[in-house]
Amino acid sequence: MKIAVLFPGQGSQFLGMGKEFRDSNSECSTIMAMAETACGLNLGSLSDDGPMEELTRATNLQPAITVANLISWQAFVSETKGEFEISAFAGHSLGEYSALHASGVISAEDAVKLVSKRGFLMGREGDKNPGGMRAVLGLEIDAIEEVINSYNGPGVVTAANHNTPQQIVISGSMDALDAVSATFEEKGAKVIALNVSVANHSPLLTDAVPDFTDFLADIPFNTPKTPIYFNVSAQQESDPVTMKDMMARQIASRVRWYEIITSMLDEGVDTFIEVGPKTVLKGMMRKIVPKGTKVTSLQFDSPATLAKCIEKLKA
Repeated sequence: MKIAVLFPGQGSQFLGMGKEFRDSNSECSTIMAMAETACGLNLGSLSDDGPMEELTRATNLQPAITVANLISWQAFVSETKGEFEISAFAGHSLGEYSALHASGVISAEDAVKLVSKRGFLMGREGDKNPGGMRAVLGLEIDAIEEVINSYNGPGVVTAANHNTPQQIVISGSMDALDAVSATFEEKGAKVIALNVSVANHSPLLTDAVPDFTDFLADIPFNTPKTPIYFNVSAQQESDPVTMKDMMARQIASRVRWYEIITSMLDEGVDTFIEVGPKTVLKGMMRKIVPKGTKVTSLQFDSPATLAKCIEKLKA
């Protein structure tokens, strides 16, 4: 058994995420107290009671999801006490900060500080350069890029997330999104507008990168204790300077999720555990894993689902 641990990002939130772990595990409740101090937000009540509209603001959502991931990971560590060797970590977009912590690169406190600053800067750029994101289902990346590259109208648009062979998220300004979406629909694709106010992973956020680079300068990065795959390159990296550069560029760069999972499969990973709210990444796995390849895909975000996950790992 070769295990990879995956952490979700924005879009996986729900009210009450991480609450059962906090109520039943003192180490988990300590993480929430630390996170509230680190980012100056009442994350506990925001995560538990919302309102959802307030929770989903980038400045609030990024630390809220990250702390839910960190709490879920702590619960796993507490329960398993090193019984299972983890071969690799990865996180989808925002989830990469949870992976950095789990692999020993940054402290839990620095993970929260970083995503809090990242959320603020991305929100700032979103206010300055309004845009959106849309999921395109049914076309492969080459077809998506061909349409985007031939678009010469107003605004900007880019392929922001390569999630599965035929699920690509595009990001950019509304006029450009409207134009290319029409072309994708003509080609038989289904286009779904995502409930976001910021054109994440697009050139509209480029001005956040230098400010985030400056903020990263004061955060200590260690060499990973366990390999971690990065969104920007879809490859492993261990040099602290390079890792910081990747984390800064990630804000306006493509999330190469399909390539990351494919690389893990090529390395012999056969068991994937999604650690944190909902089952978005587990759902993507079904679309990524080639027919005939046997993998075990698990997920947990509560004591009950964690117990089931551990039971399956032991089996």
